[in-house]
Amino acid sequence: MQIAKKGMTREAIFERLTEFRKNDIKWQEGRTYGYIFDPGKATMDVGKAAYNEFLSENGLDFTVFRSLLRLERELAAFGASHLRGDSQVVGNFTSGGTESIILVVKAARDCYREKRPDITAPEMILPATAHAAFHKAAHYLGVKTVTVSVDPETFRADVEMTKSAITGRSIMIVGSAPSYAHGVVDPIADLAALAQENDLWMHTDACMGGFLLPYFRRLGQRVPDFDFTVPGVTSISVDLHKYAYTPKGASLILYRNKALRRHQIYACSRWIGYTIVNNAVQSSKSGGPMAAAWAVLNYMGDEGYLEIARKKLAAVKKITDGIDRIDGLRLLTRPDMCLISFTSDEVNVFHIIDEMNQRGWYIQPSLSFDNSPAHIHLSVSASNVGWEEELLKNLAECVEIARSLPDGELTGLIKGSLEGMDLSAISDEEIMGMMAAAGVTDGALPSRMADINGALDALPAQVRERMLTAFVNDMFSQP
Repeated sequence: MQIAKKGMTREAIFERLTEFRKNDIKWQEGRTYGYIFDPGKATMDVGKAAYNEFLSENGLDFTVFRSLLRLERELAAFGASHLRGDSQVVGNFTSGGTESIILVVKAARDCYREKRPDITAPEMILPATAHAAFHKAAHYLGVKTVTVSVDPETFRADVEMTKSAITGRSIMIVGSAPSYAHGVVDPIADLAALAQENDLWMHTDACMGGFLLPYFRRLGQRVPDFDFTVPGVTSISVDLHKYAYTPKGASLILYRNKALRRHQIYACSRWIGYTIVNNAVQSSKSGGPMAAAWAVLNYMGDEGYLEIARKKLAAVKKITDGIDRIDGLRLLTRPDMCLISFTSDEVNVFHIIDEMNQRGWYIQPSLSFDNSPAHIHLSVSASNVGWEEELLKNLAECVEIARSLPDGELTGLIKGSLEGMDLSAISDEEIMGMMAAAGVTDGALPSRMADINGALDALPAQVRERMLTAFVNDMFSQP
């Protein structure tokens, strides 16, 4: 691509942009159970208008753009109140859950550099269900992750296994409210008590459910305490661009007090230029997402969110009850949230997903890890409400079709190669050759992904990562 020699017309630009989107997922149809959180056109229009209104304001300097400072303070104050914090709780707005998590891992690391300078190789204890963003943060920040198995029946964090993982290098324990994969809330109170006993930082990752769970509690759903009412909880991350339905990217990172949040902030005066002090990872950033989040929260209002929560609770019950009735499928666990995971002991779940995709549904594949088998994941959003019966009807049909479908060529090759083969030494060229055998060429994926997902599922996690890295490196090399 080269920039146009002469400026393109507005009409030509938007024609091209429309063309670029023609193969995107059709999330507007309400049949997408992941990635998109659609509140409906009216709410989305409010968010977009507020976003555009503040698109050019720059969060780099909040002493100049006082509007952004006020918006951020109000959003953080809302988050603190919503998660039952006192007047000491503080927070900041971020671009999403990953940035929130990177910031809290930095804060914990730097806090313990002061408290425990003898710890030169800090460790963070994670249940196997903790979000991948914690591993990413650890990779960026030089913190070692110690992963412990979760309960094989409930998929909640195992407190005793967490306790056994604590060493003299531990600085942090993480729990989820809820975990993304299974939609269950970890025993935060028990984990926090363990953290207090050992003088460790306790973080509740409520990115997925922290906004919605308080509404579920108000509707009579049993919701374990996970917020600032729990003694020992040091910090909480909560996304707004998921179940608060604000435009992306919008998240909050909250701390029990300013003394803890101080370790998040970065300042630099070792250069000749303007003063650098950042309360998040980004420096220059549009005020658009922040204004949009504020606008949508106030447009929807407390009653609006409560009604959405009511409808989603009913939808989740219909879907989970329906899955229980489909021969060949089983729920991994009953969720605390609107995140559903189910599998099959008889049928290849990746074939089921392909068949559902052929019928216009988007449902997520999840590979096996630790004691959780390969399964299908649904994130139930407001736009999915009303589709329950058709979803279940198609799902039952796809299970029966998938029963007769065999493993693909690549899956068979991988499974046949595992014994006695050192796959960790495989080259990028060999990886791309294997991917080509499954129909992956020129950075394009085949219409059916069961063979690729089956092959990835058969591989050890570190080899999966090598394959994914090689593929994405190649994908972004294409014109």
